[in-house]
Amino acid sequence: MSSFANRIEVKVDDKGRIFIPSAYRKILSDMGSKNVIMRREPGLECLTIYPEAEWDKRVEEFSSNLNEWNPDDLMLLMQFVGDAEYVEIDCQGRILLSKKNLQSINAGKELVLVGLRNRFTIWDKQNFAAHCLNPTELGEAIAKRMKKDK
Repeated sequence: MSSFANRIEVKVDDKGRIFIPSAYRKILSDMGSKNVIMRREPGLECLTIYPEAEWDKRVEEFSSNLNEWNPDDLMLLMQFVGDAEYVEIDCQGRILLSKKNLQSINAGKELVLVGLRNRFTIWDKQNFAAHCLNPTELGEAIAKRMKKDK
């Protein structure tokens, strides 16, 4: 199965629409997803786009770790699911990003899509660059995470 990878720059039009790159549309089609689910990523200045089946898996995984009889857990689930939006992909391969969502990630006209295997994120281009590690720091962070306890 194909997965979302790469970093792709896109521009927001005056109506708040962006083109989903053809490679990403092909993956969505292969996954049987005609539309997507979008939500603001907690703790980061980006939006996450899920194919429908992946969103369903994510919600099932999250809710299975909660006690829905516990008011705090129920509020977490409501907020997680309630912050999501179903987004239609139009016949030209575009999605509409609401003004609210664009403002929530401090988006300008230049965005970057970043693949994350089973989903992808949308960032303001400058904000993404500001969050990225330099090559040395990235190498060190990867090495640290990859260390195995012996």
